[in-house]
Amino acid sequence: MNFKAMVVRENDGKYERKIEERKISDLPDNEVLINVKYSSLNYKDALSAIGNKGVTKNYPHTPGIDAAGIVYSSKSDKFKKGDEVIVTGYDLGMNTPGGFGEYISVPSSWIIKKPSTLSLKDSMVFGTAGFTAALSILQLEKYGLKPDIGEVLVTGATGGVGSMAVSMLAESGYRVVAATGKQEKIDFLKKLGASEVLSRKEVDDESGKPLLKPRWSGVVDTVGGNILTTAIKSLKYGCSATTCGLTKSAELNMTVFPFILRGVNLLGIDSVEQPLEVKEKVWNNIANRWNKDFVKNIYEEVSLNELSEKIDLILKGQISGRVVVKI
Repeated sequence: MNFKAMVVRENDGKYERKIEERKISDLPDNEVLINVKYSSLNYKDALSAIGNKGVTKNYPHTPGIDAAGIVYSSKSDKFKKGDEVIVTGYDLGMNTPGGFGEYISVPSSWIIKKPSTLSLKDSMVFGTAGFTAALSILQLEKYGLKPDIGEVLVTGATGGVGSMAVSMLAESGYRVVAATGKQEKIDFLKKLGASEVLSRKEVDDESGKPLLKPRWSGVVDTVGGNILTTAIKSLKYGCSATTCGLTKSAELNMTVFPFILRGVNLLGIDSVEQPLEVKEKVWNNIANRWNKDFVKNIYEEVSLNELSEKIDLILKGQISGRVVVKI
């Protein structure tokens, strides 16, 4: 059986991508074969599409770290033909052919059954970005965050995780302050639920002070570097920040004073290797707590043939919100 997929090939040190016809036999021999209906575009997909060996080691390759579809065949007792399922994280789209193709073949241990209250399309509106935002919020709440204790800062707020976090926090009744380097996106962020929008400069303190005036009751940081440092220095006593990205920097240069004088917490968020039972819990929260009308304001839908242009744009930082790919 043949199917269509985006394939990235290396040619004399250059990486080219196009839609090709592939065979099911080209896929790895795993337990479950899934007919993909929707995927989504993440920054990691774009890196894979340009030959970043830190993401994908061997080419030709089909990116796509997210996939939602219908089981076509299964060697596992956990799944049967016709089941609607979601796959995010693990090795999908990195070194295992991913969601930018009509079929994927994966281990059963990577798959969760789609919650009944969530459509296949909406599951990919959330995708890894929404999963990461949800996991961040749930971790902050585990450490005491509540809607009535103050403001929550979201950095990199127009990106996939950031825009999802703004929307989901606002939907949960939090007062959300969004930080962005794209001042032309203020209206977009207000529409998502931000009560205030700050410029990147306003959350990037360069004074070198070990502590700053406490303001934030919680922080969802997606960029790292000095912006994360500034956010930690500005947390209220006993409050927490999550970190899940490094688009600004992987470095964190600061003293331990916020931790030992204000008792704040820095919570690392990994969406890739979470145990399946954790993923199921988070997806059930998404399906029941956050599956609301706000998702309509946060995405655009493209076909597989239109995807290459969006990959170029996300690499330039010119995508806001989410891109859903109809396969």
